[in-house]
Amino acid sequence: MALKDNGGGLTSTLASFYSALEYEDLSPREVDRAKYFCLDYLGVAIRGAVTPSSEVIQSAVKALSPDGDSVIMGSSLRASPEYAALCNGAAAHSIEMDDVQNDSSLHPAVATFPAAFACADLLGARGDPPVDGRRFIGAITAGYDVMVRIGKGLDPRRHYARGFHPTGTCGTFGAAVVASRLLGLDARETAWAMGVAGSQAAGSLEFLADGAWTKRMHPGWAAHSGIIGALLSSRGFVAPTTILEGRDGFLHGYTDDADETKVLEGLGDTFYINKVSIKPHACCRYNQGPLDCILEIVRENRLSHVDVEKVTVGVLQAGYNVVAAPAEQKRNPKNVVDAQFSMPFGAAVAILNGRATLDEYTEESLSSPLVKQLMDRVVCVRDPALEANYPSRWPAWAEVTTGDGRTLRAEIEFPKGDPENALSWQEIKDKFRNLTGPVIPADRQEAIIASVDSLESLEDVRDLAALTAL
Repeated sequence: MALKDNGGGLTSTLASFYSALEYEDLSPREVDRAKYFCLDYLGVAIRGAVTPSSEVIQSAVKALSPDGDSVIMGSSLRASPEYAALCNGAAAHSIEMDDVQNDSSLHPAVATFPAAFACADLLGARGDPPVDGRRFIGAITAGYDVMVRIGKGLDPRRHYARGFHPTGTCGTFGAAVVASRLLGLDARETAWAMGVAGSQAAGSLEFLADGAWTKRMHPGWAAHSGIIGALLSSRGFVAPTTILEGRDGFLHGYTDDADETKVLEGLGDTFYINKVSIKPHACCRYNQGPLDCILEIVRENRLSHVDVEKVTVGVLQAGYNVVAAPAEQKRNPKNVVDAQFSMPFGAAVAILNGRATLDEYTEESLSSPLVKQLMDRVVCVRDPALEANYPSRWPAWAEVTTGDGRTLRAEIEFPKGDPENALSWQEIKDKFRNLTGPVIPADRQEAIIASVDSLESLEDVRDLAALTAL
């Protein structure tokens, strides 16, 4: 799709572009990726619905919205669409297995898909034509794209350094664009929706201090806020149309060195849904590459935990304070959230079990004497060489020193799940089945997979959402 000059600023340019985007402007690659990430999102949302943090949010939402009809995935509950979006976004982020985009260091699915499913319910409730698969795919592609572009403009390193979580902040804009497209907003109304979103953009990293649940809520709140923004704007609510670039706008308020050129770079030629990664391990994205290296060393050398004297891991600077520091705190996680953001914990369970799945990120693992012993042997270091192509590339390395004096090293340029080292469709389907097996029956799993396989032909995406309910 060619980018047209609308004579406006950054926010208006994006609003004009995404409001005019058509399904026919997408290549088969974008359509395929939207389906691929849809199945991954549904898997993490269904499984995430049964975590303790999700159950608390569901309980609160039920009190706020007792009569809604929108599906809360992985449960038997219903709520109004905007609150269902809150639940579904939070659930999908709670197990730390949702997709992630390197350039912006954020998770696009968990803000955009909940907003899209909720808007399909909003339209259905007022008797509008249903949201079919093509409209849905177009909206998701736009939402992914705007989230990533804004995240790039912030510079994730600087955004993190200011204490913000980009999925929560940028996700609000992604959800606003998704909702604006599905609700049929024009360019001006879409800019207003983004303006409202900018006043709701939130996401503090303070959860790291004590393993709190607040990060899990960020994308759900982003989805909720984006829907509110679009609904207000569709009724004439006036919001700033310079919310991104203005003197007191998002890019100036949320980072120390914004770069507007990165937001518009390649707009109309490149869709960032093609550059999104999948997580194979149940933890923070900054741990994924190092875990690949540790698992490679253990498997290729047939190591047991008794062979391991020391583990040294190179960690990206942007993630160092997230997964590696303070070192003593990261070696002593107190709960599952702490564990999800602890490189020493991930290394320990990977060495002990040959994997780092949901089955390892448990209270039982936290209390294991062997896990504790191994965490004390893990040292995380900053390596300037890893930063050469960050954030577009997230390389990693790990070294294991054995009791008999060997130093075994593995390096990876593209962690498993990156577009350059992608999970196959079969691997995505296996991940979906493994995640959802404890929650829904096998025949329902296969029905969801079949529906996603033919998403572009689906007449009403509410039929797909209904399959995710208990």
